[in-house]
Amino acid sequence: MDKQTEGTVVSVKKQWWLKVNTKMLRMGPLDGTTFPHIAKVKYSVDGTEYSKLVWINAGHPVPKVGDTVHVRYRSDKPKKAKVL
Repeated sequence: MDKQTEGTVVSVKKQWWLKVNTKMLRMGPLDGTTFPHIAKVKYSVDGTEYSKLVWINAGHPVPKVGDTVHVRYRSDKPKKAKVL
């Protein structure tokens, strides 16, 4: 990972099929439940648009659509990237 650029969050989807219970005793089916998310980030390198899907674990802060995030990518293969 050599270079860094700015990316924009295009979409965020909640993964309803994977429920993480945070309480030992629940009063309802969704009481104390958190869900992981998948965010789609678009970034540009030398005029070429790339997109990256990012898994966000349950309980971690989720970026909103339109937020700016840092993307680190390889200079020889810009498609290989990591969202920070």
